[in-house]
Amino acid sequence: MTAPLTPPPPNDNPWQAPPPPGPAYAAPGDPDLRSELRDGLLVASAVTVLGIALGLLWLWLAPRVPLISDGEAVFLKNTEGEAAVGADGVFALLALGFGALSGAAVYFLRRRGGIVLVIALALGGLLASVLAWRLGVWLGPTSDVAAHAKEVGRGVTFDAPLKLGAKGMLLAWPLAAVLVHLVLTALLTPRDPDPKPAPLPDWSPQDK
Repeated sequence: MTAPLTPPPPNDNPWQAPPPPGPAYAAPGDPDLRSELRDGLLVASAVTVLGIALGLLWLWLAPRVPLISDGEAVFLKNTEGEAAVGADGVFALLALGFGALSGAAVYFLRRRGGIVLVIALALGGLLASVLAWRLGVWLGPTSDVAAHAKEVGRGVTFDAPLKLGAKGMLLAWPLAAVLVHLVLTALLTPRDPDPKPAPLPDWSPQDK
């Protein structure tokens, strides 16, 4: 008859080195990384689609630039008007508003955050701005000014094409979205507590 097998005694050596830490990064097949990429793709797509609303609002609210033709050339009806600059300003203000709202919405819907989500928010905001710009130009007055002047006739006022003179306005949405998201993260997200130091082992000369 053999003695029953017993597990080896636990290692009570307090001076044993701790096990090496695991990898600090997520492997490509890690479920958390796949979830972040999926959320990022969803955020970028949703924000990009919102560019349609920005384009329609810009088309509706942007001031018009009146033109007039004398039968041979086309002139500005109001040479002292600032409607062209106003169109850029309206686009920038609307884009800032959309960017702030999208940044806040992404934060409150996806509190976990992460660099992937911030990049997706910025990319979606830039794509939304480009979509809004092109949509507003496409739905606005025709860009063929000469043909339009010939169509309406001599001495008749018509609207100039809708243009975005300062292309830097396309960055208003992504900058506002990322800034609002980062500010909310810094103000509302609780920080992890500092780790407590490990207690020193109870060692005495008798343990030698």
